[in-house]
Amino acid sequence: MSDDPGFEALEGVGIAERDKPPFVRLPDPQSLFGLRAMRFAALAPGHQLEPYLQFLGALSQAQDKLAKALAEPALPALAEQRRRAAHAMPPVPREELAEDAATDAALTQLIALLAPVTMPEAARVALARVAAANGEDRQAMFAAVLGDAMPAESVAEHIFAAAALQVVAALRTARLDPLLPQPVADGVCPCCGGAPVTSAVVGTGNIDGVRYVQCSLCAAQWNHVRVKCVSCGSTKGIAYQEIEGVADTIKAETCDECRTYVKILNQRKDMELEPVADDVASLGLDILVSEAGWRRAGVNPFLLGY
Repeated sequence: MSDDPGFEALEGVGIAERDKPPFVRLPDPQSLFGLRAMRFAALAPGHQLEPYLQFLGALSQAQDKLAKALAEPALPALAEQRRRAAHAMPPVPREELAEDAATDAALTQLIALLAPVTMPEAARVALARVAAANGEDRQAMFAAVLGDAMPAESVAEHIFAAAALQVVAALRTARLDPLLPQPVADGVCPCCGGAPVTSAVVGTGNIDGVRYVQCSLCAAQWNHVRVKCVSCGSTKGIAYQEIEGVADTIKAETCDECRTYVKILNQRKDMELEPVADDVASLGLDILVSEAGWRRAGVNPFLLGY
């Protein structure tokens, strides 16, 4: 592992020299999961995690079908959204989803979509347990996912619950007024209140070279200053860790103030990088950085089994 403080230079001009980038980029649920499935499929061949990446690709394909078929979930009244945003609160809070009938319906449809999918036996058994769960048990699973507190002994079941929640949350957030969400707190999605999964320096249009953090739940992206900790907001003791001999498009931004890290993807160098899929595929970086004493601040429900 190497420590590369030069990563943030990224051969570009500074944000101050550009038009101000939008604070929030809303997700597009109609393409989000399909593109993720394609990325998992591209990453899988020859990878040490090939069977798991193939499974997640199939799961993402099911999410893509679900996003296209699911009825639009209800949103809080516009007045309530505005009130929450004015008080630096997420306008569509994720806590509401645990008891939302739309979430339960999404999980039921996802189970049906996954029935013909080839998957590891452990995943098949877990899916059967989810299918047999009653309403109260499902609500408990949703609450555990939303609270980032999935029990280690039943991670597999909760992965399916998380997949359903991601679709519903993305469908809700996609319908927001993009100018409504306001900064909430460090490491908190300004749309739903979810935790980050990774961040990326984007390479498109007038926001080329700008950094966005992506929500692990609703997939909204929010602008975040470079060389600044996503978790605590510190600008001190920031460094960039990478695996020597591996492409430098994915690094871990470590913070010595709070001893956490969040990955940062350089989409300027590789436009195919996808925040969730490439996070899973770069698990080796997590292991090395964790062994060096930093704690992961980003959340990825598909990584909790490792």
